Amino acid sequence: MPTEKHTVDRRVVKTKRAIKNAFAKLLSEKDINDITISDIAAVADINRKTFYNYYAGVHEVIDEIEDDIIGHVDDALTEIDFKSSLESPYLIFEKLTNVINADMDFFGYLLSMNSNVSLTSKIADLLKNKCKVLIMRYIDIDEMRIDIMLEFMISAMVAVYRRWFNSDRSEPVEEISNQIKILAFQGLNGFLDIDFI
Repeated sequence: MPTEKHTVDRRVVKTKRAIKNAFAKLLSEKDINDITISDIAAVADINRKTFYNYYAGVHEVIDEIEDDIIGHVDDALTEIDFKSSLESPYLIFEKLTNVINADMDFFGYLLSMNSNVSLTSKIADLLKNKCKVLIMRYIDIDEMRIDIMLEFMISAMVAVYRRWFNSDRSEPVEEISNQIKILAFQGLNGFLDIDFI
């Protein structure tokens, strides 16, 4: 039988998840600066007092969402033997796909076409910085070249996932990730399966 503390903890997790999902859903409908606590409370099916039990304001919700996502990405990348993955990099994308699959609805709202660009840009920048630190640990390469590579790869990856979330999603996200992997590491020749040389 669960203890009272365990029951309370589960209730806290459930309520905070409802608040974050409500915020992400609202992001797909309106600008971030127009989202109010009343909006979030209504979508999350809680009252304003319950919201204030957990957050002082909307920006605390944003900060926690960013921290959660970066934490999940950080955990996923930390599990990888990065030196080996540079030779066979598909595992990196598999881990990132698992992060998205773990909360598909949430990422669907976050990456919807109308959602606030600054939040997804900030998450992409944090992801670039994390990858940069890991790459520089194992490869002696000019920093500007790393910046160009990560800007190209991660910005494109976010754009492709955003496009998929706004489609009918008839293709599994794993297939989308696979196509991104091929483009990222084999270029257009690999993607089109054509040898131009």
